[in-house]
Amino acid sequence: MSQFTILLGGDLVRTPVLDDQVAGTRVIAADSGIRHAELLGLTPELWVGDFDSVPKDLPPRLQSVPTRKFPAEKDKTDGELAIDIAREKGATSLILAGAFGGLRADHAFLHLALALRLAENGVSVLLTSGAQEGVPLLNRSAEFDYGEGTMFSIHGFSDLAGLTVEGARWPLANVEVPFGSSLTISNAVAGKLRIQLASGRALLVAHPFPISGS
Repeated sequence: MSQFTILLGGDLVRTPVLDDQVAGTRVIAADSGIRHAELLGLTPELWVGDFDSVPKDLPPRLQSVPTRKFPAEKDKTDGELAIDIAREKGATSLILAGAFGGLRADHAFLHLALALRLAENGVSVLLTSGAQEGVPLLNRSAEFDYGEGTMFSIHGFSDLAGLTVEGARWPLANVEVPFGSSLTISNAVAGKLRIQLASGRALLVAHPFPISGS
C-alpha cells in the first residue's frame, strides 16, 4: 500500500495519534497547507497550487520544497490537484490532514464529498484535523478502535438503508435514515464500535479528544 499525507488548508492540531498516522507516509502540500509541515515536522516531496495563500516566514527547508504551480483560474481546488498527483504517484491510501475547518467552508465540504468518491474508487481515506477524524462509510461492515466514550456522528450524504451501529451508547439495528436526519449525530462509543451499512453514502466523524458543544 502506498500511503500519502495531503496537507490541506483547514485546521490542524498535533497529537500523538496524528504523528503515528503520518509517520512514514509520503507528503504533498496543497498551497497554504504547507504551514502544517512545520507543525508536524514533515518535509513534503512536492508543494502544489496557485500559491495565492502562501504563509509568510516559512523556514528555509520548506521554501526549497519542489513546486508545481497551477493558474488561479482552474477547475479544481489546490487540494484536489494534490490528491490527483498523489494518485498519479500510486497512492492507494490518503490522509487528508487539515480537511476540516479553516476559512473556506466550501473547501471543507468538498473534502468530505471527495473522500466518499475516492473510497468508492477503492482508495482508503482518512480526513483529520488532529482533534477529529472522518472515515467514509460505504455498503459494508467496518470496525473502529476508538476508546470508550469517544463521541462520533454518522453524516449521511444520501438516504441510508440497513444501518446498524453496535458498541455505541445508542445502538441502531438495521434502520433507515433519511437524508438530512439528525438521528445519527452525537453518539458515543461503548465497547467495540462496529458499523454496517446496506446502501447509501455516509461519513463517520469521530472526536478522539474531549470536545464541548451541543
